[in-house]
Amino acid sequence: MPPIDPARHLAVIELRQYTLRPGRRDGLIDLFDRELVESQEEQGMVVLGQFRDLDDPDRFVWLRGFPDMAARHDALTSFYGGPVWARHRTEANAAMTDSDDVLLLRPLTEGSGFHAAPAERPRPGTPAPERLVSATVWSFPPGRSFGAGLIREGLLPLLRGTGAAPLAAYATETAPNTFSRLPVRTGENAVVVLSSHPGEDAHRRHLAALRAHRVAREEVLPALEREQASAPRTLRLAPTGRSLIS
Repeated sequence: MPPIDPARHLAVIELRQYTLRPGRRDGLIDLFDRELVESQEEQGMVVLGQFRDLDDPDRFVWLRGFPDMAARHDALTSFYGGPVWARHRTEANAAMTDSDDVLLLRPLTEGSGFHAAPAERPRPGTPAPERLVSATVWSFPPGRSFGAGLIREGLLPLLRGTGAAPLAAYATETAPNTFSRLPVRTGENAVVVLSSHPGEDAHRRHLAALRAHRVAREEVLPALEREQASAPRTLRLAPTGRSLIS
């Protein structure tokens, strides 16, 4: 299968959160960045970001994208049935205790998703950037679209106005999982907003500015709180040296 065309839009994203055995994260990241990036992209997907979770030393978070659900099926079938995964799966799986925390996502609006740019990927051995990527997961009751609308029309403009323009925004992809060998979370109605910050202090200042903004404080955040099924969860993520997202 040819690698993905960098000009193609990525209509499907996986947000994957892996729980690891204590002390195994750095070894898994080394294996992943060395052996499992280009080998996946050769099968028609894009590894968009690899991260250390700053709030959990035993959690590895990553994202990969596909042009559509059919391409996802073909790419995953080729990779997980191929020789590279066969060589490295035992070592990779030995580092994990859970790999099923996966959200299948699509762009929240036209133009709100990532595009493929693997030619810009740092070389192996590149030091990790001193940046923080936040991924806030908002959960809403199944079948309701009002929460996604509040984020699209209310929250995203506020984020741009308080100095943290979103990198991307996604909503749950409701199409059936086309590769059942890898489970995904079902019954979800989630929106994920990703932003980039120079560091932890900058992220804290951004949150304070957002909460202090009158429209956010009096209108948008209370409306989201009334609509949400559970409190939003923000992942504070440190990119690895080879992550396209930083």
